[in-house]
Amino acid sequence: MNLKKNVLLKLIINLCFLVVSLVALFPLISLLLASFRPSTQLMRNGISLTFDLSELNLNNYSYIFSQAGQYWTWYGNSLTITVTTIVLSLFFSSLVGYALAVYDFKGKNLFFTCVLFILMIPFEILMLPLFQLMIDTALVDTYMAVILPSVVAPIAVFFFRQYALGLPKELMDAARMDGSTEYGIFFKIMLPLMTPSLAAMAILQGLGAWNNFLWPLIVLRSNTLFTLPLGLSTLLTPYGNNYDVLIAGSVMTIVPIIILFIFFQRYFVAGLTVGGVKG
Repeated sequence: MNLKKNVLLKLIINLCFLVVSLVALFPLISLLLASFRPSTQLMRNGISLTFDLSELNLNNYSYIFSQAGQYWTWYGNSLTITVTTIVLSLFFSSLVGYALAVYDFKGKNLFFTCVLFILMIPFEILMLPLFQLMIDTALVDTYMAVILPSVVAPIAVFFFRQYALGLPKELMDAARMDGSTEYGIFFKIMLPLMTPSLAAMAILQGLGAWNNFLWPLIVLRSNTLFTLPLGLSTLLTPYGNNYDVLIAGSVMTIVPIIILFIFFQRYFVAGLTVGGVKG
């Protein structure tokens, strides 16, 4: 009897998860179907799950791959900014979080309090001071203007600190006895142990950098430097809306995020779980 109850319970849970998954995937499926429709059908029927197989075609994607040269420039800009942001953010944020977790120094608690305080401040409040800083340093309309504000992200510092609190301090003591430097301890011993947290933050920071729209809109001026979200927004103008190309281009933007998640998914849940409970 208990076995039947367990089987029934598992079946109900699986059905619930299936329904939730379908609801979550509904916008993505609708967007994918819309990307194969001509613009006339999009204007007439909008984005929906109803479709006519005879109307579906690859013209939108053919246009993107053959004629939309500016689109691939925007794509390359987003890839460059995202990869650079991930690498620099993981490097510097992990250093800061690790230091806050394992070392005792004057002002440590005050510094960590400042990190938490910045976490509570909406980015919209920081935009004007950051923009003025970009003007003063002559970085407006450059890649670095987009990248620098995310190099040491408060959320990443907090996450790495929480994760590093759970690292075995005995390994540090043993390495010091063997004559290893503090940098050697971090890069050769502790950083490999932080791989799950690095993978989790790589996905989160990558998502933020790839989808970032507001800050690039403020600091970028040249069309050749536009990121993908910013470039796609230029397809909507008072003189005409290229919804067919816009939707097909939006579908293509999902590909790098899927690839990023595939590479790091094995560490993602472990990194978020352990990093969230340590400390």
